[in-house]
Amino acid sequence: MSVANVRWTLLGVMLAMLLGMLDNNIVGTAMPTIVRDLGGLGHISWVVTAYTLATAVATPIWGKLGDLHGRKRMFQASTVVFLAGSLLSGAAHSMTQLIEFRALQGIGAGGLAAGAFALIGVLVPPRERGRYQGMTTSVMAIGVVGGPLVGGLVTGHLGWRWAFYVNLPLGLVALVWVQLMLRLPATPPRTKGRFDWAGIGVLTAAISALVLAATWAGTTYAWTSWQIPALAAVAVVGLLAFVAVERRAPEPLLPLRMYTADRNFALATVLLLAVGVVMFGFALYLPLFQQTVQGATATSSGLLLLPMMVPVVIASNTAGKVMSRTGRYKVFPVLGAVLLTAGSLALATMDTGTSRLLAGCWMVLVGLGLGFTMQMGSTIAQNSVETRDMGAAMAAVNLSRTLGGSLGVAVFGSLFTRAVPTTATASPAAVVTGTQHIFLTAAAICVVGFLAAIAVKEVPLRGRPAEPVSPAAKVPSAT
Repeated sequence: MSVANVRWTLLGVMLAMLLGMLDNNIVGTAMPTIVRDLGGLGHISWVVTAYTLATAVATPIWGKLGDLHGRKRMFQASTVVFLAGSLLSGAAHSMTQLIEFRALQGIGAGGLAAGAFALIGVLVPPRERGRYQGMTTSVMAIGVVGGPLVGGLVTGHLGWRWAFYVNLPLGLVALVWVQLMLRLPATPPRTKGRFDWAGIGVLTAAISALVLAATWAGTTYAWTSWQIPALAAVAVVGLLAFVAVERRAPEPLLPLRMYTADRNFALATVLLLAVGVVMFGFALYLPLFQQTVQGATATSSGLLLLPMMVPVVIASNTAGKVMSRTGRYKVFPVLGAVLLTAGSLALATMDTGTSRLLAGCWMVLVGLGLGFTMQMGSTIAQNSVETRDMGAAMAAVNLSRTLGGSLGVAVFGSLFTRAVPTTATASPAAVVTGTQHIFLTAAAICVVGFLAAIAVKEVPLRGRPAEPVSPAAKVPSAT
């Protein structure tokens, strides 16, 4: 396929991927209105927790199903599940119903990102992937920046139910687009063993315990309460049991060979976990700082992240083109981790007198760091596994990013709450103290990402820059 044809094909995949990225930000903006209509203020956290937990649990399952039964088919199925959850969430008449339907939505979302990256991994060899990195990072930027804006506009003019209904037209377009445009190369038949139900059960328990501990720690329960250490213990025991189960499974949910055959895959997941912590944490607390300390309005909260998100797209696109032309890539995650650390330390110096211009300059450093690490981490992971495991590999990568975001938000929330006990009446000075602790902690986490990037072994990327082909060139049949 020519570069233009691949881009047109990936556009439908990116549209579906955008659904999951936009959703949480849109719903977060609509939550005050939802609570006023449905009540249930005491259960508001479960609207987010149910979605996050279902997404984390479903991600590896969708990835494995794609490897076994066809990635295009499973990607479309996850899109349908997500749209069904959106439709039912918009029609909910109680907070309990909304929580249940959000869980269904999260199950579908688990297959969107993992499926999208797996499809990219199959369509485009790693050496050529730099041509398309700008598309992926642009979708991520739109999801982070556009979510609050779309959520505010839709809720204010159409009502909170349209915060969910807005997914339907975009999702239907993506479904039709993928059906008509997506053609995958033929693959040899996969020997199917018994499905790894034991692995699913053990991993579900471990992920659930970890996500709940991260969500509740410092908010619902104190870090020193018995509930949080108990959940952490369940997560550790569940992880050890999962490793034992996977060693014996004929068709493991997350094949351990991905981690043992090439150290780069394990290092890439560590790097992306650190990136997840920074991206999710900063997207939450940077607007809070600018609104509380610098007097920005809440309606422009999405635009406040532009100094961070625009450099993400520029850096990722630039690094991708260099990688495709030269085949060299290790320098970018190393440089990105350095910039992330420097940007986090710079943000930690902000106080009540810091101007928006200076804060924007520090955010540019963070954005460049994210741009050099996010997509390069995924490319390193894709280049480290066999094509037959691409779905499971991308599920593992996205699970690392999701868990990193959950853990980061939990730790940052605890640090912030300790400095700002009551956010509604918090003084700017207290918010400054809380965000300084957050950015310093983020810098330490970025150092871990830097060590992982340094340890990556630069091996040749599979594939070579594609030669132009005639527009009339025959496209492989769909699978």
